[in-house]
Formats: sequence, C-alpha cells, structure tokens
Amino acid sequence: PYYVDMSQHLFLQASLHSSDTNLLLFVDTCVASPDPNNFKTQTYDLIRSGCIKDPTYSSHYSPYSTVARFAFNAFSFVTRYPSVYLQCELLICRYKDYSSRCYQGCVSRFKRNAGS
Repeated sequence: PYYVDMSQHLFLQASLHSSDTNLLLFVDTCVASPDPNNFKTQTYDLIRSGCIKDPTYSSHYSPYSTVARFAFNAFSFVTRYPSVYLQCELLICRYKDYSSRCYQGCVSRFKRNAGS
C-alpha cells in the first residue's frame, strides 16, 4: 500500500523491460475502485481509451519510449472506503509506427444509428 493525503499529487511510472529498444509504452486506460477484486461496479475513470476523464490526470515527459509517466490527485470514494485501488491497461507498440493504436491518442467510440 501507498499512503497519501487527500488531493496529494501522485506520480506514477510504468516501465517495459525488453531487449527490443524499438517499442513504445502507452497508457490507454486507468480505472480506480474501492474494491481490489471488482473494477466493473463502482469505479472511477482517470483515463479511458486514451481519453482523459479526470481533470487532475496528466501525462509527463519521459526520455525513454518504454517508460510511461503520469500523475493525478489522490481521492476517496466516500468515507466508508479507506482505500482506492488502481488498475491500468497499457499498450505496447512499435516506436514511430504512426498507424498503431499508441499514436492515435484519445479514441472516442460513437454508437451508430441502426435506423438508416
């Protein structure tokens, strides 16, 4: 566990360890939950499909393509939940493959009208 004060700025880093130096690590989705075993019912999106959902979330520069850095402010799900758990999905792409998902950034999916 990592203990923080409310609204404290948390800095996180994810690293990909590979002998292939031609890879890129991309933070696609990060979801918070008061239950470490359930990230479906009561959740809070920090970032989803590359789209920032929390106004305190920010990406940070890394000199290495295999390191993703980001931050957000600590929060609580209400006083009855003393802990918040984080689950993130990261993507690995070829460095400078601009057609890959990693270079698309925020991807919004819209439902189509089935009528026409």
